[in-house]
Amino acid sequence: MKHRLGIDFGTSNTAAAIMAGDKPYLIPVEEGKTTLPTSVFFDTHRANAVYGSAANAALIDGREGRFMRALKSVLGTPLMHERRLISYQRVTLIEVVALFLTTVKQRAEQATGLTIDSVLSGRPVRFHPDPDRNARAEVDLRSAYETAGFTDISFMYEPEAAAQTSTANLDGNYGLVVDIGGGTSDFTIFEKSSGQTRVIASHGVRVGGTNFDRALNLATVMPLLGYHGELKNEMCPGTHTAPNALFQDLATWEKIPFLYTPETQRFTKRYAKLALDKPPFERLAEVIEMEMGHDISFAVEAGKIARNASDSAEIDLSFIEPNLVVPLSGSILSTTLTPLTTQISDAARATLAMADLSSDDIGTVVYVGGSSLMRSVTEAITAVLPNAAQERTAAFTAVADGLAMAAAQSR
Repeated sequence: MKHRLGIDFGTSNTAAAIMAGDKPYLIPVEEGKTTLPTSVFFDTHRANAVYGSAANAALIDGREGRFMRALKSVLGTPLMHERRLISYQRVTLIEVVALFLTTVKQRAEQATGLTIDSVLSGRPVRFHPDPDRNARAEVDLRSAYETAGFTDISFMYEPEAAAQTSTANLDGNYGLVVDIGGGTSDFTIFEKSSGQTRVIASHGVRVGGTNFDRALNLATVMPLLGYHGELKNEMCPGTHTAPNALFQDLATWEKIPFLYTPETQRFTKRYAKLALDKPPFERLAEVIEMEMGHDISFAVEAGKIARNASDSAEIDLSFIEPNLVVPLSGSILSTTLTPLTTQISDAARATLAMADLSSDDIGTVVYVGGSSLMRSVTEAITAVLPNAAQERTAAFTAVADGLAMAAAQSR
């Protein structure tokens, strides 16, 4: 019998599952855990790569090397095919993703005692709004799976996989999966009959948890590093605003590793000399020289999560400068995140329109994906579907479970 693995390769976290009898079995992709942070750390001194929590720990411990996260967001771009020196070796980003997927494959084989070369992979409804780039993203991901040793590869929309796992009693109504991941938000309207799931419509937008992190980073942290600050002109009187591109990239998970170059160091040191207000730009120069961009992003993410669980939180930047913190007020969250949650609620409405349904036709909303746990997301969806029941199953593993179930049905 051919064994097919379901892999939910996520922007922030990855999970895998395979059917064991009539139930999905979640692979322990880390010791005692069924989710694996989608992170890679290339250790310069040890000349090896580590993955998941070990990669995050290597970054936090300050080991010399290159940390990479959110590579799913780069699929479909020319960056995936550029061979570049990353720590101790020259690789393409497709090869980096393949190394990560190889690790997932090996851990699945170790956990099950099976040889697995067939995979049903989740994918967003839309990797990108541009159709050509969207198509190239799946080609890139397929190439990574092939490099990882899979020979039978197929794809399924992630929210359609999650719909397989819903236990909602729809009672003649429809269900809506709201899958808010690290890089995308995806929606599927479905119905259940005699244990079978029928998909009515699926839709997606390129907005997710990393966009929340980026927006908060730009609004709260980057001004402390000189964002929107003024620099003296070198060749004539007057001033000009510091270029935005550097700060935009420094606040973007997947672009941070490409800033650690001698050229960027020269720029930031020159900015510090030309700045009207020097301390922020001196911090910026230190962040680039000491490669602390990902530390900042982790601090922003931690502050976001803490603020979601309570009415007060802060972003701790004491690793840059003692006692440097940024309070996260409700007004900052509202101002910063509302444009993003509006895109999410608009996409939910668009999915209803695609299915030719009204909000009253949706009996249950099924929330999956780590960012679906954000209160601002729940509030935005509730405003669209005020009368629908809410189902919160396994937010981080429902897609992997559903992929395993669908893989078994299609054998």
